[in-house]
Amino acid sequence: MKFIDILRDHLDEFNAHYEQQITTTMRQAIFAMLSCRANTQRTSHWACLGCSHTADFPLSCGHRSCPQCQHNTTSDWLAKQQAKLLPVEYYMVTFTLPYELRATAKHNPERMYQAMFTVAASVLKDFAKNDKQLGGEIGFTGVLHTHNRRRDYHPHIHFIIPAGSFDKAKQQWKKGKGKYLFNAFNLAKVWRARLLEQLTDKLNIKLTAAIPNKWVVDCRHVGKGLPALQYLSRYLYRGVLPDRNIISDIDGQVSFEYQNSRTRSTEIRTLPTVKFLWLVLQHVLPKGLRRVRDYGLLQGSYRKLRLQIQLMLAVAGAVFPIIAEVKKVVAIRSCPCCQQPMTFVGVHENKHARLTSFLNQSH
Repeated sequence: MKFIDILRDHLDEFNAHYEQQITTTMRQAIFAMLSCRANTQRTSHWACLGCSHTADFPLSCGHRSCPQCQHNTTSDWLAKQQAKLLPVEYYMVTFTLPYELRATAKHNPERMYQAMFTVAASVLKDFAKNDKQLGGEIGFTGVLHTHNRRRDYHPHIHFIIPAGSFDKAKQQWKKGKGKYLFNAFNLAKVWRARLLEQLTDKLNIKLTAAIPNKWVVDCRHVGKGLPALQYLSRYLYRGVLPDRNIISDIDGQVSFEYQNSRTRSTEIRTLPTVKFLWLVLQHVLPKGLRRVRDYGLLQGSYRKLRLQIQLMLAVAGAVFPIIAEVKKVVAIRSCPCCQQPMTFVGVHENKHARLTSFLNQSH
């Protein structure tokens, strides 16, 4: 089953049921997905190497919420992050927005997500500067997720952090020791205080009175970093729910599978079709919001310094991991006449789509 097919078949019912809740950003995502590889304004032009046959194919929409797109974007991101890996221990720190603030996040997603990034990054930087072992500038990468594995609304940010810091004054790399980074309870206390201050004092967002005293921040050792990056890459640019996870669409009910985070077993969730569509589409991000961000030593502007640190570690005898090359998805088409491979020629305007658009406007 394909999500786009389910969306197309049940779009009218979905619009009628959630008319008041569908945002402009959601509508743009829906339009893009329904146009993906369909009757697009431009097409890719292909020519056969064995005969004179040529063919045009509609382009992908390229929307980051589309489950059919962004495969090369994912591999590009993973390749860039792998090039930044250091031969040190890594940690994953996860800042979770409490349940009581999720309704506020739904009504103010852009401001809430931006505040979450700003505050969480400031907490990590300050903890590193005040840490006796680190006491310098660190680097980390943050990835925003708005759902749990059941695809319920559950905003949180994962940060991947190499255990070490750079002392600018001494031009030295300070390697973190052991399998402990920061105290998770202390992180949670500061995270709560700063985010509430950011939302109320600086953004003037009115909050519910029932704000819990205890928030959740998870800080755990994840080894050498590569497995954590691979885990995060699965959810970055391939939509909220891959088509392969959708099992059935029968009698107004859609079933999909997911992995239980606690038991590691595969479970199945079944919902009425319109509720299933809302479950997925509620995670469409505000236009222009960056869900992946690099900080400190992992920013692009620190490339020379990163290379210097990698050289320092290599001279000190550190062993760099052997990383397999990230394979890109290459478009391959076979000629319908002679079955020989076709070559991509270029992108052209789809005259048929333009004519169809003109005729629709005329009526």
